[in-house]
Amino acid sequence: MKILIADDHELFLKGLELILSNWNDKIKISLAHDYPEIFNILEKEKDFDLVITDLAMPGDNWLEAIKKIHKKIPDTPIIILSAVFDKEIVEKTIEIGAAGYIPKTSSKNEIIEAVELVLSGGAYIPQDLLTAASPELSLLHKNDKDLAQTALTPRQIDVLKLIAKGCSNKIIAHELNLTEGTVKLHVTAILKILNVYNRTGAVVEATKRGILNG
Repeated sequence: MKILIADDHELFLKGLELILSNWNDKIKISLAHDYPEIFNILEKEKDFDLVITDLAMPGDNWLEAIKKIHKKIPDTPIIILSAVFDKEIVEKTIEIGAAGYIPKTSSKNEIIEAVELVLSGGAYIPQDLLTAASPELSLLHKNDKDLAQTALTPRQIDVLKLIAKGCSNKIIAHELNLTEGTVKLHVTAILKILNVYNRTGAVVEATKRGILNG
């Protein structure tokens, strides 16, 4: 397993490296201290299983940088690990393709839990983001629940609820007595219907629309 981690604070970077190494001593970890270093590494290696990166780092605008990383390695999940916990920023990172967002105030166990969920194909989203929708978002999506539930089949909603719990395709297939191939087809359809890029985005969008509250 290969993981690329990036942070411009050496102490935090080394601490995260230690956490991941203790969790799995077979991980090959690459370190970057800014966005240019991330891009230099990705020019030489693209077979990473996971990227964990801070947002506010030298060398590029975070929004453009995350887009570039996602474009270079579209099949590799990206987790944002940041001291910034502005809800709009969190939602924007999910919108452009991040698979998870971890506040730097998280405990070691929470970080490992997030990494495990994302690596298994799940989504890690801070609970505050799921439970504290802004009034603007509530108004924007107040009529979306009926539309979305009309578009999504009951089986797709079942799949979506298990995605929200961080279940992998394999686990979803077992729980719903489906093949993994069928689950993948459902996931693809869900992303298209909700107009999002990945599973994390689907959970965020479905939560806004009230689909997961039923």
